[in-house]
Amino acid sequence: MSADAKLDTGKAAAAPERLIVSPSPHLRSKDTTASIMMWVAIALLPGVAVSFYYFGLEAVRTMVIAVVSCLAFEFVGMKLLGTAGSLKDMSALVTGILLGMNLPPTAPWWMVAAGGLIAMVVAKHLFGGLGSNVFNPALTARVFLLIAWPVQMTTWLKPGTTGLVTAEGLQAVTGATPLAIIKEGGVGALSGTGAIDMLMGNVGGSLGEVSAAALLLGGILLLAKRIITWEIPVFFIGTTALVTGIAWMANPAQYASPLTHVLTGGLMLGAIFMATDMVTSPISFGGRVVFAVGCGLLTGLIRLFGGYPEGVSFAILLMNAATPLIDHLMVPKTFGTPRKAEVAK
Repeated sequence: MSADAKLDTGKAAAAPERLIVSPSPHLRSKDTTASIMMWVAIALLPGVAVSFYYFGLEAVRTMVIAVVSCLAFEFVGMKLLGTAGSLKDMSALVTGILLGMNLPPTAPWWMVAAGGLIAMVVAKHLFGGLGSNVFNPALTARVFLLIAWPVQMTTWLKPGTTGLVTAEGLQAVTGATPLAIIKEGGVGALSGTGAIDMLMGNVGGSLGEVSAAALLLGGILLLAKRIITWEIPVFFIGTTALVTGIAWMANPAQYASPLTHVLTGGLMLGAIFMATDMVTSPISFGGRVVFAVGCGLLTGLIRLFGGYPEGVSFAILLMNAATPLIDHLMVPKTFGTPRKAEVAK
């Protein structure tokens, strides 16, 4: 063997072995934040389309302002605070759509823009940006607007109002939501609204409260794409139905049926699209069940006995606050950890 060959062999033997170390998870999915958000936006399209059909240009105006303001304040938040995120990840787009779905069609443009500011800067970027927020941004904005401007947030258009409504003509085309009718006049006042109307969207409400069928269609798509899991929607809706069903069986003359509670208000939108938010919901199966049951219990109690006719937003935000505790108490078993009986042996 030549001297050069021996020298090369020695160098190869002396070279340390390279180990590539990376943080978990080591099994990675092909899904990205942008692809997940894209499918969520697509799943919301049926609900958006139904709101456009029933409320026309007013719904289009509110949705466009909500989306544009969220995109604008996402850019501002990233630039001023230097937090994580990108307009390309589509998270601001989804938040904008959800914000629009949580607003009445007649919301003033300045109030919609204020909602975008609260959602993106206060609820998201002040907490650290993408993936660091504790509370759902769109719901945080909704609750803030409801407290700050309750009149504008509880002014609803009657279905079929397809043009732009002036301030002078607004009173002539407004109507209460089914839950507000029940809260103010009792179950008997809702006699003219059937389950089909509530299922298809022929009722007043926020853009995302008008069609349970359209939201269910979007939820089925998200389940099929494995963007969300079944336990939060099922236990959230099921617990709400159970709580309101007990009250209905005790006094059907005073309380609405559980079917009415399931099909009206923001329950479908909240259970399918906002309570399932990966950032603000628990990571374990058991934790998600506890989270969903808590959401359903709070929603039912607020609807039945609270001052507001709707309780979905408050319930989800309260359970968002409890998510870190739920994750701490319900830690999933680590893969490969021996059982207690095996350790005892």
